[in-house]
Amino acid sequence: MEKQLFTITVFSENTVGILSLIAVVYTRRNINIESIGASRTSIPGVMKTTVTCYADRAIMEKIVAQIEKEIYVIKAYLYTDEDIIWQEVALYKVATSCLLNEEFLEKIIRRHNARILDITEDYTVIEKSGHGDETEALFDELKDYGIRQFVRSGPVCVTKDPVEHVTEYLAHRDAFKKDNN
Repeated sequence: MEKQLFTITVFSENTVGILSLIAVVYTRRNINIESIGASRTSIPGVMKTTVTCYADRAIMEKIVAQIEKEIYVIKAYLYTDEDIIWQEVALYKVATSCLLNEEFLEKIIRRHNARILDITEDYTVIEKSGHGDETEALFDELKDYGIRQFVRSGPVCVTKDPVEHVTEYLAHRDAFKKDNN
């Protein structure tokens, strides 16, 4: 079976150790995590963890089912790139002297729709948001000028669906609890 990139979003309570619980599920199946990130959501007390990895769909469906068994997990969803809108953020630190002495460096920054975040005498920090191939393309051009530091976030994403599925799930769960009390 051919492996493809999958994104799992996990909605959970904001609890210590939730990342470890999620990571263990991948470790048990010997699946390498490409990227992982967590942030708060629009729902108070609910965190969203986004994990990407290469695998086949059957394995990923089993991983989602295992993750949902964790006590602090509210709901997990499996997506491909066709299901979501996503972006990454990359930061590049280069010597300010390169920026000032190289006329092409400014053109590179503009061509890649990047922006300068900070300039000091010693270094300049450049930010680029986009897909991985876009942030890598800028990296490839900047490395000729001596990148001092580089970091790229994993993807942050929203679904292409008009609603947030976890909000609907929580509403149904709360209605069920109310009806059964």
